[in-house]
Amino acid sequence: MAARPEAMAKVGVFVGSVYGGAEDVAQEVVELLIVRGHVAQLFLEPQIEDFLDYQNDAALVITSTTGQGEIPDNLLPLYQALNEQFPLLTGLEYGVISMGDSSYGEERYCGAGRQFDELLVQLQAKPVNERLDIDACVNFDAQEVVMPWLEQFIERVA
Repeated sequence: MAARPEAMAKVGVFVGSVYGGAEDVAQEVVELLIVRGHVAQLFLEPQIEDFLDYQNDAALVITSTTGQGEIPDNLLPLYQALNEQFPLLTGLEYGVISMGDSSYGEERYCGAGRQFDELLVQLQAKPVNERLDIDACVNFDAQEVVMPWLEQFIERVA
């Protein structure tokens, strides 16, 4: 039996990373998307123009959390530009993978991903999946948690 052809999705993967963990996850995500026949691009220093190129497609924000629950420096300019310019993103489907450490407390845990998720909701983007919060205290290999979540994401955006 032949596999049914799937519609191809265009997905921008926007990364906030401090020590490289979120970047490693993002690279695996992009590879899987491409293997599955989708168009995927990784943005390590994303700008608002990059993000807006996907406003009628799909975006994945994959970010670690730094300091007191803040967004990493390489992703912060994108967050600030979206917040200041406030473009309505009604055609955007999105997902957020947030990495953190619950030992830092509830307010700080996965704070970067939570902030991005809340902003995208305000911009009227459509979440594909619930935000995935990955706890470094529990999940030593983030890929084990990400891949099942990503399978659902791919299925829903394709």
